[in-house]
Amino acid sequence: MKDQNNIKIGILIVFCGFVFFALKSPSWEFRTVKVDGHIAEESFPLMRTVGVKKKLETTVYPVFNQDDLDESTPLKEKINMILENPLLEGIITGISIRKADDGALIYSHNGNTQLRPASNLKLLTAAVAMEVLGPDYRFSTELLTDGKIKRGVLHGNLYIKGKGDPTLLTDDLAAWAAILKKKGIKKIQGDIIGDDSWYDEIRYSQDLIWSDQTYDYGGQISALTISPNEEYDAGSLIVDIQPGEKLGAAPMIKIKPETDYITIINRAKTVEKNVSNDLSIKRKYGTNQIIVEGDIPLDTAKTKVGIAVWEPTNYVVHLMGATLKDNKIAWSGQEKIGITPNSAVVLATKQSMPLHELLIPFMKLSNNIHAETIVKEMGKVIHDDGSWSSGLAVMEESLADFGLNENQILLRDGSGISDKNLIPPNELTKLLYEVQKKSWYPAFEKSQPIAGEAGRLVGGTLRHRMTAENIKGRVMAKTGSLTGVSTLSGYVINTNGDKLIFSIMMNNYIEGSMNKIQDEICRVLIESTLK
Repeated sequence: MKDQNNIKIGILIVFCGFVFFALKSPSWEFRTVKVDGHIAEESFPLMRTVGVKKKLETTVYPVFNQDDLDESTPLKEKINMILENPLLEGIITGISIRKADDGALIYSHNGNTQLRPASNLKLLTAAVAMEVLGPDYRFSTELLTDGKIKRGVLHGNLYIKGKGDPTLLTDDLAAWAAILKKKGIKKIQGDIIGDDSWYDEIRYSQDLIWSDQTYDYGGQISALTISPNEEYDAGSLIVDIQPGEKLGAAPMIKIKPETDYITIINRAKTVEKNVSNDLSIKRKYGTNQIIVEGDIPLDTAKTKVGIAVWEPTNYVVHLMGATLKDNKIAWSGQEKIGITPNSAVVLATKQSMPLHELLIPFMKLSNNIHAETIVKEMGKVIHDDGSWSSGLAVMEESLADFGLNENQILLRDGSGISDKNLIPPNELTKLLYEVQKKSWYPAFEKSQPIAGEAGRLVGGTLRHRMTAENIKGRVMAKTGSLTGVSTLSGYVINTNGDKLIFSIMMNNYIEGSMNKIQDEICRVLIESTLK
């Protein structure tokens, strides 16, 4: 009996621990603001482990008392005082600071410690891509046929061959339909076939967890894909949700682009004002069923969530078929996946903007899909193998050419979404120094988020940080965030006009936000005087 009681107590402890962990797990984060007197919520994934249940995190780690310092306090001492914060106990913080003009290391704290970079890894991906593919490189998607046109009828199949372009839009499909009409095509007697063979068939990077696969930042990587808007979250669509017009009513849901490729299952209801919003938006795994559940308060403004589709290749084919019918081009064939025959004739080609321009949405908005697509593209171009393994091999080779110590770097993907990626802060700042010597560097620097500057494609992920007039615009850096990881690496211009390179990597924190500490370190760098 005593042993049975001990077993019951043990089970209870394990269960309580599980509940505590679940409650502590990070979730979809929302910034709450007022719009026309109503509560509005702008969604943005700050961490890798994301559910849609919202968590308003207000806890931040306080910084040191600035009254303890004066202008004569050395830079090293100022940063060390920030790191003495007792709330940082148990957190591994790595910091590396270099002079931009000669690369001299002027501060290092755990600088050679291999840490998880989160999205700071995109700095490596972008740099290697610019070096290997070149700033003018473009992705493409082709429309082809193996048939002949006779009396307004295309006798043959229509092929859509993807070559990795993440910028294909529904407007491009409409433009293709217009081209077909100009060729006199009124009917297609054949199938619409999607060809994604430019890359391999593996859709997810090796460490992507299943719960991330619902959302746009964790979508499938296909050589044939399409984006919902000009932020180019390829392989996804946008779900807009507003409360119903009265209590108890189902919320109003719209998707962009409009398509029957997905099915909305709306189980949510509208509740009274000032009640907690526990809306849940998820895609059922392995399907294109989007399930909306929970309560949405009557005073909630539009909530926007990017949802990844299952099988983006099929999605493009389906949208093309619908576009043809919308443009009065009849067809009665099937939607298929296949290989374009060598004899097929190109009817139209859509190209992306050059890589140096694509870096803007890629880096400013920390687009994971762009990162992983670029990795596969480098593998295809260099080794004729559009796979992660070949692309990461290209990255490793190129980083060694930049002078980085490959024995201290572990690459598992191109976006940083893996929690197994490793790089020391000193190696990251070394890369940021070396890239300044390249002709494409101005475009690389321009792609970095800029502190305090408004606009998603200007300030990017730093647009709401370091907004004080004496600081804004002086930090150009890449943010990074996973569960327990917060990083910031890039360039800073101090008040004397001197440029510094820095990397701040914080691992293994459990709750709260590291932003204030990182921002304070940047403020110290801005106000520092180099000797």
